[in-house]
Amino acid sequence: MPLLIVLLGILLLFILIAKFKLNAFISFIIVSLFVGITGGMELLTVIDSIQKGIGNTLGFLVLILGLGAMLGKLVADSGAAQQITGKLVEKFGRKNIQWAVVLTGFIVGIPMFYSVGFVILIPLVFTVAISTRMPLLYVGLPMIASLSVTHGYLPPHPAPTAIADQFNADIGKTLLYGIVIAVPAIVIAGPLLSRTKWMQRVNATPLKEFYNAQELEEDQMPGMGISIFTALLPVILIGITTLGSHFLPKESVAVTIVNFIGNPVIAMLIAVLVAIYTLGLSRGKKMPEVMDSLSTSISSITMVLLIIAGAGALKQILVDSGVSDYIADLIKGSSLSPLLLAWLIATVIRVCVGSATVAGLTTAGIVSSLAQSQGVNTELMVLAIGSGSLMLSHVNDSGFWLFKEYFNLSVKETLSTWTVMETTVGVMGLIGVLVMNLFV
Repeated sequence: MPLLIVLLGILLLFILIAKFKLNAFISFIIVSLFVGITGGMELLTVIDSIQKGIGNTLGFLVLILGLGAMLGKLVADSGAAQQITGKLVEKFGRKNIQWAVVLTGFIVGIPMFYSVGFVILIPLVFTVAISTRMPLLYVGLPMIASLSVTHGYLPPHPAPTAIADQFNADIGKTLLYGIVIAVPAIVIAGPLLSRTKWMQRVNATPLKEFYNAQELEEDQMPGMGISIFTALLPVILIGITTLGSHFLPKESVAVTIVNFIGNPVIAMLIAVLVAIYTLGLSRGKKMPEVMDSLSTSISSITMVLLIIAGAGALKQILVDSGVSDYIADLIKGSSLSPLLLAWLIATVIRVCVGSATVAGLTTAGIVSSLAQSQGVNTELMVLAIGSGSLMLSHVNDSGFWLFKEYFNLSVKETLSTWTVMETTVGVMGLIGVLVMNLFV
């Protein structure tokens, strides 16, 4: 019965979002109420559980996402993203143009939300494709693959960070393992996939209004070194903490300091403060102008925060009603790896609901007890769920339509390009997780 309730709840979530186009946050609250009440919880207890789930989820993430949005806005407005793209293309040359956009997507994708990175970089991709007279998908797909992988796999992006927090997984290790797994996934889903015959048969022609974006002149942009350093500063600080915890004495003051600086919240705060100077004040901007830009950036994440909060509410209902424990007990005897099971559950929810973030967070609530009871590597569990949450994107995913409209493709063409790319990323992520599980 509890399993049936969960399945009905997920089906209801799908119907509300996909069929009736109801706001995802409202849909989550309705489904949380449905699962809690039908699961036998008292009415007031259901409300308390929803409030607890929202509070626990946002308590950590509101800091990460808020600071992340600010950093992304500074990187975009200053021209740092354009600088990184332009210089990499220049250094790599026409022959290696795909690797230039892969690296650009990866660098810019880490501090930015997927949709923000997409909108910022896609006009530059169009410009590169037109100037080099190369097929648009040949240039664009590698960049899209990089953005997608960073969105699904790597902190400080919303879903991986939230899932890592739920599982008490080490953010630094999750990031490190994620990068190792991300590299082959991006290479296969980007440069190699774009060279296949069926991809070459698709003639993507960008609409004119999508590549007439204003570009900054060279003297208006920050230098290449400072652009990359500022964009990647959170990753650098978190990486230093991960390495320092292994090599420094456990009880030393140095470890305490390193762990403090590498805490995701502090790392993001330091990066934003550095960016305010390197990408703002040092470029001649006044403080009020920079602060107005940061205020604008927050408006872009309000709905993301609410959706994540809704997913946190459903997660808490699944835990408090005993459904998570029931499902964990039900599949304990399965011969399948918990990592594979988590990936499969995330895949099913992704297909039903569309949102990778929703799929990841909902799956985390379902498998949380399973992960703890079987002693699974929590960092790899985060990555398994992240991989599954990218699978089989189709018409109920906003990313699908973003790609379709910008590349001016038909629905059929989008299914044969975008959907295939996303599925390749998801499958390669699972393979990487299962291989890494043999060594960590």
